[in-house]
Amino acid sequence: MTAPPPVAGIRPRVVVGISGASGAALGVKIIELLAAARRCELHVVVTPAGERTLLHEAGEHASARIGDLAAKRHAIDDIGATIASGSFRSVGMIVAPCSIRTLSAIAASANDNLLVRAADVHLKERRRLVLLVRESPLHLGHLRAMASATEIGAIVAPPVPAFYARPRSVDELIDHIARRAIGLLDANLGVAGAEWEG
Repeated sequence: MTAPPPVAGIRPRVVVGISGASGAALGVKIIELLAAARRCELHVVVTPAGERTLLHEAGEHASARIGDLAAKRHAIDDIGATIASGSFRSVGMIVAPCSIRTLSAIAASANDNLLVRAADVHLKERRRLVLLVRESPLHLGHLRAMASATEIGAIVAPPVPAFYARPRSVDELIDHIARRAIGLLDANLGVAGAEWEG
């Protein structure tokens, strides 16, 4: 799947979801990079467990910050939100981090909250859906959910550190993983290290 070309004069839309696995900083960094590039209209949705993890791992102001950076912050229970509809055009969605609960719901098309519904919309419309699944070690149920999500069109991209880049800090690891995730959308969104040559 290749991202559809943007309509002239209209910024492409990107949806970012944050669920309740460890690694909230990854979602925050992706949102920061996309917002700084100013080439897309950014839509964000966070699960209740994601909110709790944001507070614990990224600090008390992280949730408000990502809301400020987004064009729209959607409530998790707002199933009627724009991002729940296939008529809402986007170049893709990233779930970072993606918990096993969220992965399993996406794999089973169990659309019981807005994040999962938005992910399902991306799959049914054949748009890019990148899942930064954050769990280790993995049992067979986890692996089967990953396989199911892949079979229906998702890109499962565990946030594995790129040690070949010789990172000097955790921040550098997070930055590299975030840029790589944005690159998997296969769209030119103006983020260095995530460019798409098409």
